[in-house]
Formats: sequence, C-alpha cells, structure tokens
Amino acid sequence: MSDIKRITPREEDYSQWYLDVVREGDLAEPARVVKGCMVIKPHGYAIWEKTRDALDRMFKDTGHQNAYFPLFIPMSFLKKEAQHVEGFSPELAVVTHGGGEELEEPYVVRPTSETIIGHFFAKWIRSHADLPLLINQWANVVRWELRTRMFLRTTEFLWQEGHTAHATHEEAYAETERMLDIYATFAEQWMAMPVFRTVKTESEKFAGAETSMSIEAMMQDGKALQSGTSHDLGQNFGKAFDVTFQNEKGESEYVWQTSWGVSTRLLGGLIMTHSDDNGLVLPPKLAPVQVVLVPIYRKEKERAAVLEKCTAIHDDLKKTGIAIRLDDRPGKRPGDKFYEWERKGVPVRLELGPRDIEKGHVSAKQRTEGERIFIKMDQIETEVPKLLEAFQEHLYNRALKFREENTLQVDNWDDFSDVFADGKSKFVWAHWDGTAGTETAIKEETKATIRGIPMPGHGPEPEPGKCIKTGAESARRVLFAKAY
Repeated sequence: MSDIKRITPREEDYSQWYLDVVREGDLAEPARVVKGCMVIKPHGYAIWEKTRDALDRMFKDTGHQNAYFPLFIPMSFLKKEAQHVEGFSPELAVVTHGGGEELEEPYVVRPTSETIIGHFFAKWIRSHADLPLLINQWANVVRWELRTRMFLRTTEFLWQEGHTAHATHEEAYAETERMLDIYATFAEQWMAMPVFRTVKTESEKFAGAETSMSIEAMMQDGKALQSGTSHDLGQNFGKAFDVTFQNEKGESEYVWQTSWGVSTRLLGGLIMTHSDDNGLVLPPKLAPVQVVLVPIYRKEKERAAVLEKCTAIHDDLKKTGIAIRLDDRPGKRPGDKFYEWERKGVPVRLELGPRDIEKGHVSAKQRTEGERIFIKMDQIETEVPKLLEAFQEHLYNRALKFREENTLQVDNWDDFSDVFADGKSKFVWAHWDGTAGTETAIKEETKATIRGIPMPGHGPEPEPGKCIKTGAESARRVLFAKAY
C-alpha cells in the first residue's frame, strides 16, 4: 500500500480532500500538457457511462432522438444572437487557421450548440406537422476557464444538450419544466442526491434565454452545485436563424425553442455528496462495481475450495444483473484489496473464507457501515440485491438529512452575513427585493449568490417580507448559497 497516498480530512482542507478522493478513487487526473483539461480514467468513465445510459433512456422514453452536430461553429453564428455571444465571449476558444492557411471566417470550438442547431432547424422545419422537433446530442464542449477543478470546471468537458422546437410558447415552457423534472428524478433516484428545483434570476439565467431553471444540490461544505439546467429560449434563436413554420391557418410563425443539459459536473456532485475521509462512496445504481467478492485463505490447500465457492457465488449474482467483481488476484493481501475497493467506492464487499464455508454463510459489509452482516448461502441471490437497494436509500436519506440540518431561514442582514463569514456556507432562504443591484451587492459582500427562486412545492411558499439587504418589500424568499 506504499503507493497509496493519504486522503486529507474534509475538516482540514475540503478542496484538497476532493482532489485526493478523485486521485485515490482512480477517477481522473489532470492533463497537465493541455491547460485546464483532465483525463477521465476507466473507473471514472464507467460512472459517466452509467450516467449517460440512464439519462439516454429517460430522454428516449419522452420522445427525444439523438443526433450529432459539428464541433466547429462559424463565429458569425454566435453573433446573430446578441445576448448569447456577449455571455459566452470570455470563454470562447477560436480557430483562425486550418491546413496551414488563415480561415476566411474564424470557427468557435463548440461552447454550446444553440446557434448551429438553430441553423439546421431552419432547414428541417417547414410546417406545424414537423413540430415538435425533439433532439438531443451527446458531445464534448470547450469553455476557456481560468480556474479549473476536475469534473466541476474544466476547459473541455463531456455533456448532453437537448434542443427542441415547438409550435407554441406553452408547449415549449412545458418541455422546459419536463426536462428539469427528468434531471431532478435522475439526481434523486440514481445519484441519491436531493435537489431543489428553481428558476434563475435575470442576472443568472442562460445568455439568450427567456427563462432558465436549474436543480441545486448541497455539497458537504454547504456550497451549492448547479447540477442541471433547462432553458425556455422563447423565439430568440428562431428569429436570429429564421426558424419558421406554417401554422394550421397557413400563416408563417417563428418556432419556440428550448435547450437543456447536464455534464460530467454530475460526477463532481456525486463525489462531494457522498464520499468520506476514507475515499469515494458511490450509490449502487451508478457504481461500475456494485459488489466486490474477496476470497480469504491462509494456506494454499484452502485456496481451491474457497475459489470454487467464490466463483459459484460470483456467477449466481451476475445472473441477477448485479455488477460483481471477484478479486482473486494472487500475491495481493485481502487487507490491501479491502483498502483499494473502499477508496474506489464499491457499495458492498463480500468476504468468503474456509470458516464461512463451514458455517454456510458469506460475510457482507456496506461501504459506509462498520458492522458486518452474515448472509446464508441459499439467500445470497435475494439478500444482496436488498442490501444494495437499502444502501441506495440510506445514501439519499443521509444526504437529505444533511441538507435539512444545514438549511435555514434568515430575516436580518447580520445573521445572513454570519452564515457566510470565514468561508462558510449553508442554504439560506431569505427575502430579496428583486433588483439586480441588490443581488450584486449581496454577492460582493458575502460571495453568496441567489441559486434560484423556488418552483411550486420545492421551497417555502410565497409570503411577504422585507429584503435582508435593503429592507424593501419582498414577495417571497429565494435560495442563497455560495456555489461551485
């Protein structure tokens, strides 16, 4: 174990703890030869694959189809939507030369695809019979970030972006809400990560959108992670790219569009929601290895019998659909194997030795629980799936309890400032006067931002009050936190 480094405790240095968990979990490493980028290693990429596959099924179940659009976007496309190009200009990577010659027009390396997809929507859509058009793209994007952190913010990252066109604003807005609900369902049911559904303020919304919605999750340092966004684009991109259709009356109208996306940032959220000072903790639904089975024997003559029984258990559990790994690597002590798989976040570890065989059971331990339990041999195929299901639920309930304990309502500026003093953060529901100036002043003084206005049923109900900063009238509380 000499090559395994210490994981910095969360209380000592949360940022370093996060990087240590990523390293020791064998998830990724910085691509130092390319500024701000990372290499996602097989274990990390396997988590992304399970994330991608689950979301892809959810998208297709709601009628969306996958397509792929060019990585390079003509600069003139971005300039067609004024707010859009202004919002993204500081982060653009621009290609000016190709094939040894200067290009007639610079290309932007895809930061997002609203513009180029708008161009093709204009070619594909002719009448109301072509609507709704529901497209999703799995791709990589580039945004030239000054300060990066693996998974959370990198120059290049992986994501999906949905783009849809509709005949009415009502249909487009319903789509925006529907996709946010899909993201929230995935976060809570797959990632075991509770989220608030919110509407972004004018200052925080996506460049070029009419309305932006997001899911906001609390990390273990009390900060918020914007984990998915869904945007009602109105007719802004339809007008910019002349995306029109003939309605049922034979009249020409601009389409109403949406866009929505999540990225490999979700893996950062997964790490910071569940992991501990011993390393990575993964919910079973997204764990590449859900169960690891470690044979235990001291004498070589015990080896054959133990491995034979382990192989039978492995094969039986594999037939149930469980992602199980039999770690029968020779020359590696059981303790070293336990240590390695713990740091990789495997939800359940099974151990089997000669005494277990004699007693007709297998020893089981959940990743975050210290106590062992014993499962009878003839109950393994039914009890191990129950153990995984219980662990999934346990992680969600633990994260929800943490959020509840660190979420509060605040009604005066002194208390609000104290919550965010000395680098601290929690989730705070507080009144705000609705002005951009006050929003900026609060951010400058405390580094806390408005994470969003709660959607119905996902935060305090509207109630009149006084803005914590100005004392002006306020119709409802909004969610404040420091954020990644």
